[in-house]
Parts: sequence; C-alpha cells; structure tokens
Amino acid sequence: MPPNTTATTGDTATTGATSVKSGRKKGRRARLIVLVLVLAIIGGVAYGAYWSISTVRASFPQTTGSIKLDGLSGPVDVKRDGYGIPQIYASSDEDLFMAQGYVQAQDRFYEMDVRRHMTSGRLSEMFGKGQVENDEFLRTLGWDRIAQREYDTKLSAATKKYLQAYAKGVNAYLQGKDGEDISLEYAALGFSNDYKPGKWTPVDSVSWLKAMAWDLRGNMQDEIDRALMTSRLGPQQIQDLYPAYPYSRNKPIVQEGRYDDLTKAFQQSGAANTAQGTASGTQGATGTPGTQGTAGGATGSSQGATGTAGSSASAGTGSGLTSQLGGLYNVLDDLPTAVGVNGQGIGSNSWVVAGKYTVKGKPLLANDPHLSASLPSVWYQMGLHCRTVSAKCQYDVSGYTFAGMPGVIIGHNAKIAWGMTNSGVDVTDLYLEKVSANGYLYDGKIRPFQTREETIEVAGGKAKTIVVRQTQDGMPLLSDRDDELVQVGKRANVNTAAPDRGDGYGIALRWTALDPGTSMDAVFALDKAADWKDFRAAAALFDVPSQNLIYADTDNHIGYTLPGRIPTRSAKDDGSVPAPGWESKYRWKGFVKQDELPYEFDPKRGYIVTANQAVVDPRKYPYTLTTDWGYGTRSQRIADLIESKIRGGGKISTDDMRQMQLDNSSEIAKLLVPKLLKINLDDPDVREAQKLLEGWDYTQDADSAAAAYFNAVWRNLLKLAFGNKLSKEVRVKGQCLWVDKIDSTGPVDDDAKVRECGQRDADQAQPDGGDRWFEVVRTLMDKPDSDWWKTPKSGTRPGAENRDQLFARAMIDARWELTAKLGKDIDTWSWGRLHRLFLKNQTLGTEGPKLLQYILNRGPWKLSGGEATVNASGWNAAGGYNVVWVPSMRMVVNLADLDKSKWINLTGASGHAFSAHYTDQTGKWAKGELLPWSFSAKAVDRSTSDTLVLKP
Repeated sequence: MPPNTTATTGDTATTGATSVKSGRKKGRRARLIVLVLVLAIIGGVAYGAYWSISTVRASFPQTTGSIKLDGLSGPVDVKRDGYGIPQIYASSDEDLFMAQGYVQAQDRFYEMDVRRHMTSGRLSEMFGKGQVENDEFLRTLGWDRIAQREYDTKLSAATKKYLQAYAKGVNAYLQGKDGEDISLEYAALGFSNDYKPGKWTPVDSVSWLKAMAWDLRGNMQDEIDRALMTSRLGPQQIQDLYPAYPYSRNKPIVQEGRYDDLTKAFQQSGAANTAQGTASGTQGATGTPGTQGTAGGATGSSQGATGTAGSSASAGTGSGLTSQLGGLYNVLDDLPTAVGVNGQGIGSNSWVVAGKYTVKGKPLLANDPHLSASLPSVWYQMGLHCRTVSAKCQYDVSGYTFAGMPGVIIGHNAKIAWGMTNSGVDVTDLYLEKVSANGYLYDGKIRPFQTREETIEVAGGKAKTIVVRQTQDGMPLLSDRDDELVQVGKRANVNTAAPDRGDGYGIALRWTALDPGTSMDAVFALDKAADWKDFRAAAALFDVPSQNLIYADTDNHIGYTLPGRIPTRSAKDDGSVPAPGWESKYRWKGFVKQDELPYEFDPKRGYIVTANQAVVDPRKYPYTLTTDWGYGTRSQRIADLIESKIRGGGKISTDDMRQMQLDNSSEIAKLLVPKLLKINLDDPDVREAQKLLEGWDYTQDADSAAAAYFNAVWRNLLKLAFGNKLSKEVRVKGQCLWVDKIDSTGPVDDDAKVRECGQRDADQAQPDGGDRWFEVVRTLMDKPDSDWWKTPKSGTRPGAENRDQLFARAMIDARWELTAKLGKDIDTWSWGRLHRLFLKNQTLGTEGPKLLQYILNRGPWKLSGGEATVNASGWNAAGGYNVVWVPSMRMVVNLADLDKSKWINLTGASGHAFSAHYTDQTGKWAKGELLPWSFSAKAVDRSTSDTLVLKP
C-alpha cells in the first residue's frame, strides 16, 4: 500500500487508529504529549495516558487517503490547505453537499451537536439539570417546531434534497463511532453522563437559522429598557439617552435610492406606516409627526421611548411591571448565546468600492461581522466546487458557512461576491396580555390559549414536563417560563386605559422568525447567482434574519439590498415599547412588499458602506424600519477613509481594504480629549496621566498608553454620569447591574466585585461604550450643567456639579484604576494589557472542571481597537476592558482576480482542542493579517497540503 493512503472499511466511514494515524501530522505529536501528561492527573497515570492517547487520536479527522461512503454517485476530492481549510470537488449537487456534511462533521461535530440541542431546547440531555430553565424558554420559542414546518411546507424540493444529502454525509461520519471517537468533549461528558449522539436530520440544519435570527432579532432589548426607564425617568431624560439619529453627520446606507413616487403615493392615500419623524428627520420618532406620546409625555420627536395615546404598556407602571420586564431581561441575558453568536449591541462592517476607484479596475468587497468571541469560531471556511458547472452540478462557490448547514452564507462564486451586516430592522414586538383562567383578553372577548406539553429529558435527573401557551396568532407567552414573572404579573399596574388586572398580565412575543420561511432556499440561490437580477431574487427569499446585503460582480457592478419580512404597524404603535395585547389595533398589519424595500445599484458616489447605521433617511421613505439604528460612527469613518483615498484620483487596493478594516481611530476621543486637556488637575500623578493625551492621534493601538488611559477615563465617565443613576430602575430580584468598582478607600479588584454582585453586568440599559453612548455624550456636551453631569461625593472622592467637574473626577478615578491594574509607572501602561481576548470553548470551557477548561480554552491575546471603531474589538464599560465581541472573520474579495482575494477566521478550521488547526489563524487575525484565498482549480492545487478521496 502506498504511503499516506488508507484502507477503506466497506460501506462505512469509520476511521480506526491505523487509518487515523496515516493522516496525522508530525506537528501534533508535541501536543499529544502535553495532553497525555495533563489528563494523566485526572484518572491516574496509567489509565490517563491510555485514555488520552486513544481519545484524542481517534477523534482527529482523516485528511489523506480514501474513505468509502455509501450514497455517493461518484468520487469526491477534499483538498485541504496548510490551515486545514477544505475545498470540495464533486460531479453532482447531492455528492457535493453530502461531502460537505461529512467534512464538517469531521472537524466540528461536537459543536454541531450542541447547537442542535440548543435550538431544540434539549441542552439538559447533554449537560444535566443546570440547563433546564434554558430549555424551558427555548421550548417555549419552539425553534425546532417552526423549522419542521418550514421544511415540510415552505422549502423547495431542491433545497430539501440538498439538506437530505448533507444529513446523509454527517451520518456517514457518525456511523460506527462512539462519542469519544468523535471529540474529546464527549469523552469528558462520559465521566458523568451516558449521553450518545444521535443521527443528524435536515431539520437540525434549518433550526440553526432560527438561532441566528434570534441573535440578530433587532430592538427587543431596547423595548424592555425603555419600559423600565419610563417608571423612573422623565421624558427629557429618556430623550437624552436615546438621541436623534444624526442624519446630517452620519449618512444612511441608501443615499441615491429613488422612493419619491412611493412616498408620494402613500402620503396621498393616507396609508403611510407608523410615523417616523418625517417632519423632523429624527431617529425613531414615536407616533405620527407632531403627535404627543404618553409614556412619560415624550413627544414624537425623540428616538422612541413612547407610542401614541394608550400605546405605552409602561406608562404609569408601578414596580410590578418593572419587575416583570426586568425578570424577562434576566431570562434573555441568561440564555446561551447560540454557541458564540450574540447580536446584542454588536455591529458589523461591510463595504464595496466600484471598479472606477480600484487599482485593478474591478470592484473590491470587504466584510467583517462582529459577534461574540467563541471557540471554535462560529464560521467555517470552505469551498464547494462542481468539477464542471452544469444542470447536474450547479455550484462553484467559496466562503464562510456554519458547521451544521449546507451551502455558503457569505463569500463569492465565479461571478458575484456578497457580504452581510445586521440591519437592526425591528421584527420583534412584546405585548402585555390580560390573562385569565380561561385565556386572554382580545377586543373585549376571552380567547383560549393554544397549548402543548413539552417533556424535557435531563441527563442524570428526572424529566420535567411544561405547558407552553401561545395566542391564537402564534405568540408564545414568555412570562410562563419564570415563576416570579407570573407573580409580579398579578400585581402589574398599567395605565388607566388598560382593563382590570384580574389574575394579572403576561408577556407575549411576536417575531417574524416564528412563522415558517424560506431563508434556507435563499442560501442556495445566493450561492449560484450570476448577476444582480439573480442576487435580488435570491435576497427576496432571505426572510429572517433581515440583513444588509452588499453586492459586487465581475461585470463591474455594485449594489445593496435590504431583504426580510418587515412588519407594518398601525399609527398607534411604532414597536419601541411593549404594546397592549388586548386591542387588535396594536397587532401587525402586514409586511412591506419586497419591491418596496430599500436598495441601491451602481450609485454615482462609487461605493456603499453598511455598518448598522440607518438604512434610509425617514424623510424619503414611507415605512418605519426600526426606531433603534446604530448611530453610524463606524459607517461614517469607513466612508471618510474611502473618500480620503480616492480624493484627487487615488485608487484603492486589496491591502487598502484590509488596512481600513484595522482602523483603530476613536471618534469619541476626538471629541473629548481637547476638553479633557483643559481640565485643571492638582494631583501630580493624575496630571502625569493627563499628559499622555497630549499629542495623541486617537489611535487605539495595543501598545498605546494614551489609549489605555483614555478608555479608563471613558469608562469612569459613563459610570459617574449614567451607571449609578440607571442601576436603580433595572435592579430586580436583588441583583445589582452596575458595580461601584472604586470605593472610598481607593481602587479595588473590579472582577471580584462583579463576582460578588453575582450578575454578568452586561445589560444594555447600562453604559456599554457603544456608539449610542457616544451620541448621548456628544449631545450633552453642549449642556454643561445638565443633571447627568452631577454626581455626589464618594468617600474621599469629590462630587461633581457640572460637566468639567465630572470629567475631572473621571480622570482621577481612571488614574486610580490603572494604577491598581497596571502599576503606578505610566511608562508600563498599554491598551493591550487591559484589552485582552480570551477564547473559551462555549460549553465545557465555561462550565466544565477547571482542568478541562484549561485544556479547551486559549488566550489571552492583546488587541488593538475598541468599541465603535472600525476594528471593533468591543468591550463593555460596565464589566471591564476584556474583549467581548470581535470581527468574527475578515474577508476582502477582489473581483478582478478572485485568487487575489484574502480571508481569515477568528480561530481555525477544527473544533478539536489539540488539532494543529484549533486556533492556528488567531495569531494572524489578532495582528490584522489575512490569508490567501484560493478559488480557481489551479490555485487550490498549489495551496493543497492534504487530499482525501471520498469514494462511492
């Protein structure tokens, strides 16, 4: 038998010790020795050595030789480069996607298995009773039930065929394997749990799209925040915290779209959707233009703490509803973040530049979605290639997908490229429901709930059965999932327009993803789209989550489109706060037609930027898309970088696009530092720190002492101005959501204080350093005597009566804090020492034994960048400086020569902890480097390190 070939095992995909050994790389031997030594401690030297070697070696994928797979119609080549990234070559669509399932299962099946248990509310089957409450909530949402209906009734026959082929490939990999043959994590779970992985189903793949939609669902958290705020804050205070979108400074995505006729028609018919401040052009106006809202009396010119008369579910609320919404807040915050994906307060960047402004004369497209840091990365890089593109085999595409899903989500084919960012469109609404023993009140009549029983199996424990209730229009009652929510609902006090409380009030959810859709069809349609027309048709199928889609093609066109099922609401409700569920006038009226959604094609300016800013100027568009856009800090910075490059005839290269992705400039520092330098400080140590800001270029490099000090000042400024004030109305169930981290005796360990508080302290009602808080502070700069700038004396720390005094206090506190964290000598300070990335395995790496966490987790890496910068290595001002969300991948597609495109992932291709490809891309990612991205057959062959042949 020739070297590097593997004996096949009949019709199975089993890889025993011999076959796995043949595909092993020498570089892994050192890692195996380390693992042997570590795991030997767990169960004794002799048993530990045997267990670790057999487990780890058996779970690594075979990457060379050949394997027989029943179900293939012909041979499939799997070519992996030096980073383990696979490129698959097949002669039929079904073979292509079957091989994709097999290969992803090789690298990531444990991750896939955890994801499908999360989406189906079955985490307790794997991890025991600690996940029961999460499972209850997820069963109430019913993602897997919707996915099944989607599969049964909505998806095309071709899509079902591909999903079936993918599942067949996954199951071919699983055949004949025990858990410990698949992954180290299963072996660890086996110590206390007899869980065995089951077969993969097509619905498992579809369900994952529901998890993504949940994480990118829009403004539901903001609805809760505003409802909580109205119980304690006045209308002007709420308006201060939700300032108008700065349309004159930060441009929306669509600037040259033509909607004049559409807008005029709606104005003439009187059918314009719920008002959006068209008279003033503000962000998120509530009620029709000039209409007085009722929640705390805020008017239609503010960002949206209110609705029109009677629409606010929180107007006049007492502590009952405040506690109820706060309880829901905690439930949402405790949910798993979809194995690393979490869209709360997080943004993304994508932009495209037309060929007239590029070095090679064809478009360049960049994308870097910002998501919670996870290990392994949520993204999986791969190429899917038909040897000959034909009716039998239609795909030649490469990019990023999710382990557990066929196709490519973001990337390019031979003709077009596309990227995505979250649009932030409001597709979720909360409704306060008047509940009785017989059902819920609706237009003066009692309707019975639709109910179902759900049984939750618990590893090592007793099963639990719950009853899920939903309204007749499909809204699940979220408040059923928390005993305290039920009790406080009985005491909820709402405005006088509400019915008598009776047995209390519940909270129900309306969300577009609870309806069956066609997003899975969209994935395959995007992958084979050949032009703008195909792209738009594919995007129309992408109903949830609603994303900003940018486009470029080899024929030198660029474009943007906003897809999605976007609800229309009555003039009584703009979706900014929970609405009364007992009146039908607050229910959704329908959905915006696809041909009326915003888009741009070949705009004259020659580029399109999407970074979660407003999609349209509301004065030029008749529908309310949301009241909660991002404020455009990143998008405008990207636009400015492009303009500065092309001004005077300059041209943009692939590397210029990469450099833009790494821009660390702090927009808030540009505003604040000149003010901070004017503050008189008596303490020489604080004055020494202040001098760091003199001559600083506002760039947040990892080695910058000035960036470290400024961000500490910013964090303490937010705490003093807002944190201590806001914590009062969101303190529920005895949990403190902001911790006073610097007390009267001097600096203390903030991490210890957070642990003492017992709350993860990352709630959006608290200052998180995001660009909404940039805008809040910016608008308050012209109000130096605002009450927000006032703070009482604390121990030996002085109080503040105005803006400059509070700035002085923040600078003093920042000096204390960094002295404690980094030492008194400012010459040793750097932003990277504070701003670190720790990558944690999303299951046993966070909840497992400490030794197992040590084995599975990696880091830290010292990072540049920061919140609301283009290089958005985000941190939460409420919880510390460590990185909590990141550019989860970066890519730049060169439409002049696709083989000159570049890409990188946050971690690596493999989910196996001691694989050479577990985190082999992270170091380069942290430095801002990109890897070559081979696409053509010749380029792939040149980069191939290992070839595996899958045979029928």
